[in-house]
Amino acid sequence: MSSSSINLSSILSALGSTSSGIDVQTAVAQEIALEAEPMDLWEEQQTNLQNQTSDIQGIETDITALQSALTALQDPAGALASMDATSSNSNVVTASASAGTAAGTHEIVVNNLATTASWYSSDVASETTDLAAGSFTIQVGSASPITVTTGNGVNTLDDVVNYINSQNAGVTASVVNDASGARLALVSSTSGAAGNFTVSNGSGLTFTEPTTGQDASLTIDGIPIDSASNTVTGAVNGLTFNLTGTGQAGVSVAADPTQISQAVSTFVTDYNKVISDVNSEYTVNSSNQEGPLAEDPALANLQSLLLGIGSYTSGNGVVSTLGDLGISMNNDGTLTLDSSTLNNAIQSNSAAVQNFFQGSSSNGFASNLNNELNGIVDPVSGAFTVDLQSISSENTDLQNQINNFQAYLSTRETYLTNEYNQADEALQELPNLEAQLNAELGYTTTNKSS
Repeated sequence: MSSSSINLSSILSALGSTSSGIDVQTAVAQEIALEAEPMDLWEEQQTNLQNQTSDIQGIETDITALQSALTALQDPAGALASMDATSSNSNVVTASASAGTAAGTHEIVVNNLATTASWYSSDVASETTDLAAGSFTIQVGSASPITVTTGNGVNTLDDVVNYINSQNAGVTASVVNDASGARLALVSSTSGAAGNFTVSNGSGLTFTEPTTGQDASLTIDGIPIDSASNTVTGAVNGLTFNLTGTGQAGVSVAADPTQISQAVSTFVTDYNKVISDVNSEYTVNSSNQEGPLAEDPALANLQSLLLGIGSYTSGNGVVSTLGDLGISMNNDGTLTLDSSTLNNAIQSNSAAVQNFFQGSSSNGFASNLNNELNGIVDPVSGAFTVDLQSISSENTDLQNQINNFQAYLSTRETYLTNEYNQADEALQELPNLEAQLNAELGYTTTNKSS
C-alpha cells in the first residue's frame, strides 16, 4: 500500500495503443478498488454483528413473553388460584368466585328478592303539556325532602324530570308514555327498604306507589341473610351471589380449569417460541452455515437451561414434574401439552398444581425458571446484555477503522489522480519530443527513405 506506486500497466498499455492517452478515471478506480479490499472485510464483519444484534433482540423479546407467562403462573392471586362457582339452579341464583376462594358447596334458599321503591303520577296528554300550578314533595328515608313547584318555570313533565334529577334527591325521574298519555315515573336510587320514599299528592298531579323498597331475604347454609341488593357480597368470603328468583339452589366452588389450563398453555406456547429460535441458530442453511449466534456462549447457556426443565422436580410427590401435568419434551426441546392429563390434575388436586408452579414461598418451578432467564436478559448484567454491549463496542471500533480508511482512500485517490494525469501529459508530449529529437539529429523523412 505504497503512497508512491502507480499502476504501470495503464501507462504501458497507453504506449502500445493508438489511444490518445491514459484513461485516468478508470485507472484510479481500479487502483482504489484493489486497495479498498480490507474495508470490504470490515463491512462484512459489521453486517454479521448487525445480524447477531437482531437475533439477540428477537430472542430477548420472546423471553420477555415467556417471563410474562411465568409471572402469571407465579401470582398467588392469579390464574392458578382462579375458582369457578356453579349454581344448580340459575333461576334462583348465579354466583362468581374470586381467586383463592375456598372450594366447597353452599345451599342457598331465596325467600324474596330485593325490590326498589317507585311511584308514578297521573297522566297528562304529553311530556310537553303545560301543567297546572301546584307542588308536591319527595322524601327519601330521613333525608331532607325536596319540593317540586309546577307552573313557575317548571311547566311540563320534561321540566319536572330535569329539575328532580338535578337535585340529587335519591330518586331518578323519567317520563313513561303509553296509550293514556305521559306519566312521571320516580324510582329510588337505592334498592331495598333503605331506599323507600314518599311522595305527597299535590294539586294538579296525583301519585301512586306500585312498589315499595324491600330487602332480599335468603339463607346461606341455613343462616338467615338480609340484603338491600340482589347482588350479595361479603356473606361468604370471595363469593358473590346474584339472586334471580325465589327457591332453593346449590352453589359449588371449585378450581377453574379453563383459566388454569389457559395459563399453562400460554407458558408452553411461549417456551416453544424461545427454544425454536435458539434451535434455528444451530441449523445449517443451504450455504452450509449456522446462524449468527451459533458460537455465542450465552446462547448455549440459554439452550442448556431451557432443556433442563425436562428434568425439573419439586419433590412434593403429588405433582412434582412437568410430566405430571401432561407436559412432555420432544427431541428438539419443544414441549407438548396433553390437555386431558392437565385437566385431570387440576380437577383432582388443583392445590398441588399451584404448588408445583409457585412452591411454598415463591420457590416453585415458575420462579426458578424466571430467575434463570433473568441471568440471560437482565438489563444490567444479563449475558445477552453483555453480548450486546460487546457487539456495540466492536461495531464502533470497526466503524472508526472504516472511517479512517475511507479518509486514507480519499487522500490516495487524489494522489493517484495527480500522478496519472502527469503521466498522461508526458505521454501526450512524446510525439513532439520524437519530432524534436529527429530534427536535431538531422533525421528527416527524405533521409529515412534513402
